[in-house]
Amino acid sequence: QAQLVESGGGSVQAGGSLRLSCLARDYRAVSDYRNGCMAWFRQAPGKEREGVAAISTSGRSTMYADSVKGRFTVSRDLAENLLYLEMNSLKPEDSATYYCAADLPCRYYPPRLAVEAYKSWGQGTQVTVSS
Repeated sequence: QAQLVESGGGSVQAGGSLRLSCLARDYRAVSDYRNGCMAWFRQAPGKEREGVAAISTSGRSTMYADSVKGRFTVSRDLAENLLYLEMNSLKPEDSATYYCAADLPCRYYPPRLAVEAYKSWGQGTQVTVSS
């Protein structure tokens, strides 16, 4: 399984922006990362973990939760083993711990926003949006 390390979380006011990054370490070859589909999930205190955005192996197919469509953008850098989540127009309800997830090799197309679709998880990065 891949080791996933998130970064970029922090505290912002409503309407602000943040960019999260996820580095996929310990892949045996660059091609391994390219065979994995990736996703971002989030979990607020007392709530279940929910899928936010997912991206296919090539990066050409993406999926978003309805609550973030038009505000969040997921992308990946295949050469650097990086996954990104650009978050704009942030709302207080976006506050949560955000997790990077990977499914290697990718089992589903288009990519899914279900927890059970991913085998590797990062430790999470905290995002706090104040009103």
